[in-house]
Amino acid sequence: MNTTHKINADALRTILRKSELNKPGKKILFACVPADGHFNPLLPLAIHLLSEGYDVRWYTSENYAKKTEAAGITHYPFKNALDISSKPPAELFPEREQIKSKIKKLVFDMTNGFVLRAPEYYEDIKEIHKIFPFDIVVADCLFFAIPFIKHNLDVPVISIGVVPLLESSRDIAPPGLGLTPPASLFQRIKYKALHYITTAMFKKPTGLLRQLLKQYGIAMNINNMFDYMIRESSLLLQIGTPGFEYKRSDIGSNIRFIGASLPAAGTQKKWYSPKLRQYRKVMLVTQGTVEKDISKLIVPALTAFKNSEYLVIATTGGSHTEELRKQFNYENIIIEDFIPFDEVMPIANVYISNGGYGGVTFSIKHKLPMVVAGIHEGKSEINARVGYFGIGINLQTERPAPQAIKTAVLKIFQDGAYRANIQILSDEFNTYNANRLCGSYIDKAIEKHYRNSFIKSK
Repeated sequence: MNTTHKINADALRTILRKSELNKPGKKILFACVPADGHFNPLLPLAIHLLSEGYDVRWYTSENYAKKTEAAGITHYPFKNALDISSKPPAELFPEREQIKSKIKKLVFDMTNGFVLRAPEYYEDIKEIHKIFPFDIVVADCLFFAIPFIKHNLDVPVISIGVVPLLESSRDIAPPGLGLTPPASLFQRIKYKALHYITTAMFKKPTGLLRQLLKQYGIAMNINNMFDYMIRESSLLLQIGTPGFEYKRSDIGSNIRFIGASLPAAGTQKKWYSPKLRQYRKVMLVTQGTVEKDISKLIVPALTAFKNSEYLVIATTGGSHTEELRKQFNYENIIIEDFIPFDEVMPIANVYISNGGYGGVTFSIKHKLPMVVAGIHEGKSEINARVGYFGIGINLQTERPAPQAIKTAVLKIFQDGAYRANIQILSDEFNTYNANRLCGSYIDKAIEKHYRNSFIKSK
């Protein structure tokens, strides 16, 4: 055989891969609000799609460039868009500090952190589309550029529900208030009134969004901006399952549940401690990466169980780790910046958290009952579900006392109902494969788009 005609196997694979990537349907742009709770749930899906041969690229803050590039994903930074993660809110928006009302502060955040950023995101993505003609965009459900992309670039956009379902319903209270389904006629009447009140509360940012869309030739004929974002998505792929969502008779036809989004394989280091075998009960404590005030949950949780018969593993997200180690230098306490939940949750007995949606869904996946304490940043909505479905205890506060945490944990240890309830819900979660489901929905959305485009061209 003439070896000069041999083709290197790696070179051949590269040629074939490039050929595949030039086919319609192989180019995907991920985009998200620059925050861990919006970025992290999408990363496993992006890595999965990359491994399946798609050309996956990502538009978000420079803060996430290392993570995307480490996964082999090309990163596009903000150019026109203000990076709301670049500085603390007090530096970016000094006027925010003068607002005392929690409601007014929430409206301010929605206006400045989400709505006003939408056309800026779109202008960046429009430029990206010229050099990377993507077939579809995958974004978090609060990425307000969704309708701009869908209408003006004529590209399908799939949104990922990274928080509990935000769609309004006549059957429940307005999302975000942390209220469980009505148990009486009086509550139904009250919730109906609350729908009008919350619509009025967000009248300013909703009106602003309508005005911005109009400037781009897009009509917005819905008064609820969260409903509008869902309905403008080609599909909303909601993290969670029907069993962890309140029953609705009017759920949107474009909503699909996908189970839990777990950390991507190979992206986290293994972790182990010999102490895991030395204690009868193990508890995992965290307040995520966003909340930096360790006095809210970590300190009272460690105080409650210091020098006890239980092993307490706390993850700080990189905030005040050494300070906590000095303050709680006890044999039964382990404090780390980060610990892979997949390593700890299967052997833990209770999960103590402020109620981040990712951590709660991981906990369900691993059959781990919870004690949750958090109200702000949508935590009240998540934690209300934990209590309502009987998979843990909701302390309904931002600052639980050590004794309140201790009483709740001991109750979970003693009452088998919590573990039984979460076992049932976990079984439901484990019937979903998020990455495969999302991949299938993405393929179908692209196929439908190209089919419709072909029909229109005839």
